[in-house]
Amino acid sequence: MSKVRAASYLRAQTNMGNEDDRIRPVHEGDGEPLFETRRKTGRVIAYRVFSASVFGCICLIWFYRMTVPVEIGENRTGLDRLIWLVMLVVEIWFGFYWVVTQASRWNPVWRFTFSDRLSRRYGKDLPKLDVFVCTADPVIEPPLLVVNTVLSVAALDYPAEKLAVYLSDDGGSELTFYALTEAAEFAKTWVPFCKRFNVEPTSPAAYLSSQANGLDSTAEEVAKMYKEMAVRIETVARLGRVPEEARLKYGDGFSQWDADATRRNHGTILQILVDGREESEIAIPTLVYLSREKRPQHHHNFKAGAMNALLRVSSKITGGRIILNLDCDMYANNSKSARDALCILLDEKEGKEIAFVQFPQCFDNVTRNDLYGSMMRVISDVDFLGLDGNGGSLYIGTGCFHRRDVICGRKYGEEEEEEESERIQEPEMVKALAGCTYEENSQWGKEMGVKYGCPVEDVITGLAIQCRGWKSAYLNPGKKAFLGVAPTNLHQMLVQQRRWSEGDFQILLSEYSPVWYGKGKISLGLILGYCCYCLWAPSSVPVLIYTVLTSLCLFKGIPLFPKVSSLWFIPFGYVTIAANAYSLAEFLWCGGTFRGWWNEQRMWLYRRTSSFLFGFMDTIKKLLGVSESAFVITAKVAEEEAAERYKEEVMEFGVESPMFILLGTLGMLNLFCFAAAVMRLAYGDGGDFKAMGLQFVITGVLVIINWPLYEGMLLRKDRGKMPMSVTVKSVVLALSACTCLAFL
Repeated sequence: MSKVRAASYLRAQTNMGNEDDRIRPVHEGDGEPLFETRRKTGRVIAYRVFSASVFGCICLIWFYRMTVPVEIGENRTGLDRLIWLVMLVVEIWFGFYWVVTQASRWNPVWRFTFSDRLSRRYGKDLPKLDVFVCTADPVIEPPLLVVNTVLSVAALDYPAEKLAVYLSDDGGSELTFYALTEAAEFAKTWVPFCKRFNVEPTSPAAYLSSQANGLDSTAEEVAKMYKEMAVRIETVARLGRVPEEARLKYGDGFSQWDADATRRNHGTILQILVDGREESEIAIPTLVYLSREKRPQHHHNFKAGAMNALLRVSSKITGGRIILNLDCDMYANNSKSARDALCILLDEKEGKEIAFVQFPQCFDNVTRNDLYGSMMRVISDVDFLGLDGNGGSLYIGTGCFHRRDVICGRKYGEEEEEEESERIQEPEMVKALAGCTYEENSQWGKEMGVKYGCPVEDVITGLAIQCRGWKSAYLNPGKKAFLGVAPTNLHQMLVQQRRWSEGDFQILLSEYSPVWYGKGKISLGLILGYCCYCLWAPSSVPVLIYTVLTSLCLFKGIPLFPKVSSLWFIPFGYVTIAANAYSLAEFLWCGGTFRGWWNEQRMWLYRRTSSFLFGFMDTIKKLLGVSESAFVITAKVAEEEAAERYKEEVMEFGVESPMFILLGTLGMLNLFCFAAAVMRLAYGDGGDFKAMGLQFVITGVLVIINWPLYEGMLLRKDRGKMPMSVTVKSVVLALSACTCLAFL
């Protein structure tokens, strides 16, 4: 696509829709704002005072490291001095990173919408909304899960004739297509039922499981229909083949699969299962299935490529001016979420500068104490509010409402040109837009659509939009807009975090680094906000060094911190106690529990010493040309026994992984070093504790926090325990490290 052709396409997106889709307020004189932005000044001032006190103590710690002699007596060696220098460098990094994180906390804002004003002002004259649901593997992402998401957004509180739902199936699976055909039939019952009885949530599975008090006769009939549909879909998924009667009924769709088609080698498959643009007795949204063309010789750019194909195809079918994109497991929990987003995007005063509205990523399957820290409560309820106050939240790839013309490349301040986009009724005429050669010599993935070349394409796309002059808004209502499926075992969580940290670090080192790409385009606070996440991967190195050195030096009897009786102990003690106490209070304020906070501290330790470290190494290897980035899909299902252990908050290991070997080695190293120090203390005069009190505390806390790890390695017998091979390797490596140190 030439630049001229790209510009022409962009103009078409700018005024997507015909004359009827242009938004005009019903009550022109109603000047009330559709949303409100609030700041809590008193709380912010209190936090700034607290953070200033912490920073003062951090500076004292740096001063101590640089000016106070090593407290190990006259016989200190070159190794001792090296360790002291390493501690200085590590603590400088911790202080620097802490300062960076404060950018997300100094200027938080809260958004409140007035959907009743939206209804009075616009009535049903709302912009067309296209919903993109993306899936890629019918095994990891079961078809029944996918269609529940599709049905949930089809039943949003939105005019059916203005709503379209597109399912992008990057797996090119007949099983997923079959499930969608079943959902299309069931939608004729489900959508009117939801609208009539104000059903919440609008996912059939979630709604039926929430009705503990039973159902009335109408709901019972709907539930029966859903269960019958679910049985058919699950049976087909289990057998791996579609029944002949279904093939005959939807012959136009199934005939698009060639006999030799595979998930990585097939033509474009496009089918409009429900055309909401046509007059019908039952008003349900347009429902479209798309599996873009894939060929082995063409790179398909993962989810970003699927999103861009959806942008082009949908522009010729329904052309919604607003785009909502969702992961296939993120069902609509609040049917009014679209109206809440439009309160911001359609506000006459402040809404014109907002490019996208981001909702938090929440989950409905987390345990009471959030065993794997999946909710990331503080990030969702605190940090993102601060990013919003600095110019806009990150785009996190799901639960986000975009302006179509903006995501397709329009800069802030550019005039909208009066040009209509031609609608095409026949899917065959649109297929070329999803072809694998369509983007060659074009601006797609560069200046248009979702960016390519990064595992976290969503973050880099949002940054590029903000650097074009736009702002974004973060909306976190009391009733969560969308709920998904969180990882249910430790390995899934670590793999997911590895991909995120790798992608964020790649952004930092790329041409789109917020440090230089955002300079002069976005605020310094927002640049630092992005850096909080871009520095996840490199922060793993100092954390690993700190945890290992603290334990090994305790084992060897080398003090790293001031004596408990020294005045220099005060800044170390204050930072340790104050930071953790505030962290706990903040977590409880966000709705968590004490055990939930403790679990989250464990998960941050595990992420920083495994996921982020591997993400760091993966990025370095990619820069050296040794390896390429890969997009790993997180599994959305678990076996029955594992699911039961998850409900009981028993940590799941079960597989052999390099990350588990590293965690196991570090855990056993902490245990051996702490045990040796305690034995030395028991047979000594207590001098060790006076000289190394803080090391005892840090290593002891590491041992306590690793208790589930020790259980999995040494005590448990179920299938979720740590594999014996991992345990043996970890023990051998930890013992070897202690043995080598003993002879130094």
